[in-house]
Amino acid sequence: MRRFLALLKIEGRVALRGIDGIFFGVLMPVGIALLIGMICGDKPAFEGADYTFVQGSFAALITVGICATAFMGIPLTVADYRDKKILKHYCVTPISPAVILLIQVVINMITALVSSVAVYLTMKFGFGYQLQGSILGFIGSYMLVMVAMYGLGMLMASLCTTIKTANLVCTLVYFPMLFLSGATIPYEVLPSPLQAAANVLPLTQGIKLLKGYSLGMPVSDLAFPILLMLGIALISSVIAVKKFRWE
Repeated sequence: MRRFLALLKIEGRVALRGIDGIFFGVLMPVGIALLIGMICGDKPAFEGADYTFVQGSFAALITVGICATAFMGIPLTVADYRDKKILKHYCVTPISPAVILLIQVVINMITALVSSVAVYLTMKFGFGYQLQGSILGFIGSYMLVMVAMYGLGMLMASLCTTIKTANLVCTLVYFPMLFLSGATIPYEVLPSPLQAAANVLPLTQGIKLLKGYSLGMPVSDLAFPILLMLGIALISSVIAVKKFRWE
């Protein structure tokens, strides 16, 4: 435990020096929340919808922080450490791959949580947002989506051997997730072909789960996203630890 806390402290200091995570994970979703609130306000999310753009966008925008940290923060940090031979030094210590990945998850989770709280406060005090569904159910679904996306991030971190490879893979994964899943551009306004393509993305199903709980939809309608998030979290985390490369 002492080794874990010491390494967490060191990695936390390194993370604070970077501005990319703060910009993409915190400032960007807050900026989008302000734009949606000022432009759309209380307008229905789509024709015939019984909820507004603000109500529908909240669950999506809090995943921007998860998306940025899971698909950029974790893989790029670990790949950079691998390139700089930092992981090679850790290899001869009692620290296991699971601990290294867990530390990265904890650090990036803090950024994602700060992002979510910032978006919530912006929408609540700026535009009167109120959660319509179960608070406990929503928090549970948020943590489930976070664990699932971080599982994919850890998998990318374990398999990408160089920073160049990690940059390419992160770009190919991050931007489609960010723009097609509904995280930034509302899913409902996408053309039907794009919606069909977006449904394949794991984050799309995660946002549907969060929207369901935030809008008070029946739990039975959310069974598929719940099972999918559980499966992704378990399978990707196990493979990430098994396939982790020190160099």
